[in-house]
Amino acid sequence: MRTLVTGGAGFVGSNLALLLKRDRPDLDVCAFDNLRRRGSELALARLAQAGVTFVHGDVRSASDLAEAGDFETLIECSAEPSVHAGYGGSPAYVLDTNLTGTIHCLEAARRCGADVIFLSTSRVYAIERLRDLPLERRGTRLDIPANASGTGWSTRGIAADFSITGFRSMYGATKLASELLIEEYRAMYGLRTIVNRCGVISGPWQMGKVDQGFFVLWAARHLYGGTLSYTGFGGEGLQVRDVLHVADLYELIRTQLAGITRFSGRVFNVGGGSDNSVSLAELTELCSARSGRTLAIRSDPQTAAADVPYYVSDNADVMAATGWTPTRTIEAVLDDVFTWLREHRPVLEPIFTAGPTNVVTACRS
Repeated sequence: MRTLVTGGAGFVGSNLALLLKRDRPDLDVCAFDNLRRRGSELALARLAQAGVTFVHGDVRSASDLAEAGDFETLIECSAEPSVHAGYGGSPAYVLDTNLTGTIHCLEAARRCGADVIFLSTSRVYAIERLRDLPLERRGTRLDIPANASGTGWSTRGIAADFSITGFRSMYGATKLASELLIEEYRAMYGLRTIVNRCGVISGPWQMGKVDQGFFVLWAARHLYGGTLSYTGFGGEGLQVRDVLHVADLYELIRTQLAGITRFSGRVFNVGGGSDNSVSLAELTELCSARSGRTLAIRSDPQTAAADVPYYVSDNADVMAATGWTPTRTIEAVLDDVFTWLREHRPVLEPIFTAGPTNVVTACRS
């Protein structure tokens, strides 16, 4: 038995590969990655030590995937993950990686008759519809009013039947288009497939950047130093996301793999849920308490085209179908991140402080 994890040296892919190999030492787990993102090379030693095979390749190349060999299961984690990809420049890389790459992965799965678990995104939902939610301010966060609800939304968060009518960013569009192709491959070729629309995923070994991975980057700036900004929606840091520990995501995928026939064809919203949601202002307080450092947060009220004020995953469907529930709280995720940042400071600090500016913007991923 062989499992191919695309994006396997990235944060999510490498963690899933390592945890899968830990629980299934008999399984041939292969991590496939182009190592484009800085910091991904740090995963190679960890993968090798755990017995995970690494193949250097790019999902944009069908021949690279063919050379990786046959497999029975594909966990598709490869992506250009920035919701701001293509703004102010060419969308070529996000289109080639997230859409052409999906086509190449599906063709490889068709050739092998493999099962597919695809990691999609909460950004498939229309930006304007998310901005239209009747949010109210509660202290230092925005939230849905008590007892309020509508199609695809409630105080539990955003469900899978929320509106996809409207624009969603090039990143979100490529992921939604990939979902449609996956359904066609399932229906036409009999592949067993599951789509997980993930919110913010975090934990150790995430190389957070300005446009993706804000949770880890917020912690790193507090520990290592740097400048932070509350950007958009009044510049007060009120925007909210839920956060899921990558180990909780693995627990779900392990359950889905075991019941692939039962869950095939399903699309699930997957995240930390309302109990594990946080605003930027709240995250600042949590990071200050753990770092002993108080940063002067800049304020920029201008909202970027792709930003949304609120996204929390409604996990009701996936919990009912699988029995899974996230077990790690926001505080537990942050504690794990700070422990990792401290233990590996000599290696990580240059990565998190590199670049011409240390300005960090609003949570966008």
